[in-house]
Amino acid sequence: MTGITRLSRPARRCLITGGAGFIGANFVHYWSNQYPEGLVIVLDALTYAGNLRSLQELETRQNFLFIRGNITDEAQIESIFSTYAIDTVFHFAAESHVCRSIHDPRDFINTNIVGTFTLLEAARRHWLDVVPPVEGHFHHVSTDEVFGSLGPEDPRFDERTPYMPNSPYAASKAGADHLVRAYHHTYGLRTTTTNCSNNYGPYHFPEKLIPLMILNILRGQALPVYGNGLNVRDWLFVTDHCRAIDAVVERGRPGETYAIGGDCERRNIDIVNSLCGLLDEAFAKDPALRSRFPHAPAAKGQSSRSLISFVADRPGHDLRYAINGAKIGQELGFQPLETLETGLAKTVAWYLENESWWRPILDGSYNDWIELQYGSRSAA
Repeated sequence: MTGITRLSRPARRCLITGGAGFIGANFVHYWSNQYPEGLVIVLDALTYAGNLRSLQELETRQNFLFIRGNITDEAQIESIFSTYAIDTVFHFAAESHVCRSIHDPRDFINTNIVGTFTLLEAARRHWLDVVPPVEGHFHHVSTDEVFGSLGPEDPRFDERTPYMPNSPYAASKAGADHLVRAYHHTYGLRTTTTNCSNNYGPYHFPEKLIPLMILNILRGQALPVYGNGLNVRDWLFVTDHCRAIDAVVERGRPGETYAIGGDCERRNIDIVNSLCGLLDEAFAKDPALRSRFPHAPAAKGQSSRSLISFVADRPGHDLRYAINGAKIGQELGFQPLETLETGLAKTVAWYLENESWWRPILDGSYNDWIELQYGSRSAA
């Protein structure tokens, strides 16, 4: 295309929204290490699941900047695009916990739909409404939950699966997906979207299944399992997800959607049992863990499985999610590197080695630290 400013990979000037969250923080580390010559601007509102400690080791890099703000703040988004000549957006920012969306859906609609619209409008103005136009790239990170629920024998979700969201969270992400698609087809904005299965790994906020189970075991607290524990999820190690996004942005077709899965379907109760076994083994191999975590069952010679407790199922709890990743494999050559066994082992090891990251979240001192750094948590 004549007049288009071509991007070289090392020169990308990236805005990463939600970069202090779980997947976003892992991606910031991945991208910054893979392509250290480019610019990385992280924008995060530091709501309950955003953790600035996840990015601390990057703060001294000259090509890294953290900005506290909200993707719905049009003036702030405009300023970031103008000041830093952003040419690539990795859009991770989202309200994401299903239970929270059931109890209070308003924030999910505002952040996930209005926030995505605000970012798309800024990208359109700064990339397409200028002379010469800039070949920017807007990558939107979505979820398999937009497709609804699968029965035990149903084929896995893929890029052609109809949208059937069953929670306010899933519906808000579906709305964002449709906006991104519309901006490509209506305005010619260069976009890609990925719908991923359940992620797990380092920096995961403790309310989600895997980190919750790990930390409850270490503290000797009950392991609450919804219903009968037979809900099935396809688990994707977060670093594999980062690799997949890299492949999509660098080699994927503009306007396309790519489904990313871990090819690791497991029942929730099986995940919990695996984590119990891994932690029991860790305590058996390392006696020092007994003094660090004296309330853990393994510190007293008991099985972590003794903590499992079945609780009432949540409303709208989808039975099964699973991703067919054939398209991204065939077109871009992506395959996950981690099995569930290796990924869970790495995740358990990370939480054992990084108590200084998760302990302040659980005892509330992280919130006090943020107040000292940034003032009111509601501030932009």
